[in-house]
Amino acid sequence: MDKNANDMNVFGHLEEMRSRLIRTLIAFVVSMAAAFLYVGDIYDWLVRGMDQKLAVLGPSDVLWVYFMIAGVVAIAVTLPIAAYQVWRFVQPAVPDQARKSTLMFIPAISILFLVGISFGYFILFPMVLHFMQNMAADDFTIMYTAQKYFTFMIHMTLPFGLLFEMPAVVMFLTKLGILNPMKLAKVRKLAYFVLVIIAVTVTPPDFLSDIMVIVPLFLLYEISISISRLVYRKQLAAAEDSDGENLKPSA
Repeated sequence: MDKNANDMNVFGHLEEMRSRLIRTLIAFVVSMAAAFLYVGDIYDWLVRGMDQKLAVLGPSDVLWVYFMIAGVVAIAVTLPIAAYQVWRFVQPAVPDQARKSTLMFIPAISILFLVGISFGYFILFPMVLHFMQNMAADDFTIMYTAQKYFTFMIHMTLPFGLLFEMPAVVMFLTKLGILNPMKLAKVRKLAYFVLVIIAVTVTPPDFLSDIMVIVPLFLLYEISISISRLVYRKQLAAAEDSDGENLKPSA
């Protein structure tokens, strides 16, 4: 009897997960279709600083670039919807007093993603592009294809949109009891090493560019630890208050 009940419970969770994944996928498809209606205007804004038109090597390249741009816009729009679906899925496991605060991570995720994308697009991307242009100017004729240009742009921006989610994700996992500030502090050296590898990989080979990316990533990690510490202390205080209430003699 208990085994059947557990099986039903597992199947119920899997069905709910499937339902929420489908909702997220529908939101992505609808967002991408809406973005595709304005993709021409978005494209014009993204190439506004170019001195020359981007080249295409085949008729399908234009469609591929437009789908790429619309896809990134759809990710930005779908992200808070996906976060809400995750929150609703794990909500039964979240203590009642923590549900309101964990719900706040949804707008935080959207804001941090946009900040990360902006950091990549307005700071990192032009810096790396300028470095590459200077390196090629004396020996090569510079001509960009639309596919290569936007692939390069997305590689310089989208990963940082995801990396900047670190504080919100850490807050959420701390609320669930999966992470705590002690664990984060314990793996600090390893985390720094990974962040340095990421920064050195995506930036030009000069010290100043590396520092411009490494410092924000280190700050994000330290901010994540501080947020985790704050959440953890509140959880401990709430637990102590709850124990105190339970120990009070009944009237």
